[in-house]
Amino acid sequence: MITIQSYEDFKRLEGSDLGKSENIHVTQERINQFADATLDHQWIHVDEERCKRESPFGQTIAHGYLTLSLLPVMWNQIIAVENLERQMNYGMDKLKYIQPVLSGQHVFMTAHLEEVLNLRGAIKTTVKITIWIDETKKKALEGLATFVYYFKA
Repeated sequence: MITIQSYEDFKRLEGSDLGKSENIHVTQERINQFADATLDHQWIHVDEERCKRESPFGQTIAHGYLTLSLLPVMWNQIIAVENLERQMNYGMDKLKYIQPVLSGQHVFMTAHLEEVLNLRGAIKTTVKITIWIDETKKKALEGLATFVYYFKA
């Protein structure tokens, strides 16, 4: 894990691969809980029997937004940003869902620090994130995540 305590720490890593998170198991229980939280109970996510009969995957798949929502926990396994007043998620750009995550598969994330900007005290970082499916070594999704950090003076 990388520890960051200042703009200079981020700037030194600009253009670098930051590492890989641990695997997260995407269970049917997790998928069902996400469906309940978001009110998205589309059958391809929650109806195991129907998926066995009708889905091209033969089983349920995770919501794309569930896969994306795992980004914060995986980001925190790659990097620890300390000495902060606050931090914010600023946005996602060029997000693409590439391969569905099947129930029971494991995902992990890799991160590449694309850009670091000092905006009069706010540090804006752009990170290329890729979430991979461990069992297939294929990309589930990728995009550019932008975070803003305010370090203590």
